[in-house]
Amino acid sequence: MAQTWLIVGLGNPGPQYELTRHNVGQMVLDELAARRGETFRAHKANARVVETWLRPGGAKLVLAKPNTFMNVSGGPVAGLTRFYGVEPDRVVVVHDELDIPFDAIKLKTGGGHGGHNGVRDVAKALDSAEFARVRVGIGRPVGRQDPADWVLEPFGPAERKNLPVLLEDAADAVEQLVEEGLLAAQQKHHAPRV
Repeated sequence: MAQTWLIVGLGNPGPQYELTRHNVGQMVLDELAARRGETFRAHKANARVVETWLRPGGAKLVLAKPNTFMNVSGGPVAGLTRFYGVEPDRVVVVHDELDIPFDAIKLKTGGGHGGHNGVRDVAKALDSAEFARVRVGIGRPVGRQDPADWVLEPFGPAERKNLPVLLEDAADAVEQLVEEGLLAAQQKHHAPRV
């Protein structure tokens, strides 16, 4: 039987947040769903989900976007892991990352939350930090702008031009992580673009 992976895109609910930097994780999930011609449906775990496959005969994917605000994402994620019988080592959390430049992706498993409250809440709810993260770089604001304001703003015009490629790359990273493992995905996606 194919293994089930829970792929979670972190973000905030509501149209006012949809296109903000903080919601880039959910934008990546939209890309993964679109590749499979799927649409999200309500789930009793307070999330919207798509049940699909990595590829025919491959791993089962549960793509999930919690309906809660970013900082309290853990409850829906824990509910989904129980519902689908998924252990933390088969959970992938896709989220924005201030400490990575825009247009870059980094992957890791375990470790600290790096100040990301959504990741912190997921680790607390799962009682484990041993889940994979696909960290999508949004960079830090220039000057004195508060990072909390920066993440809640839409991407700027120059960023929007490159955003579709970033979302495709991050979706590729998720698929490769599930298919080939963390190391193979890191070797491809941590390398500088040529």
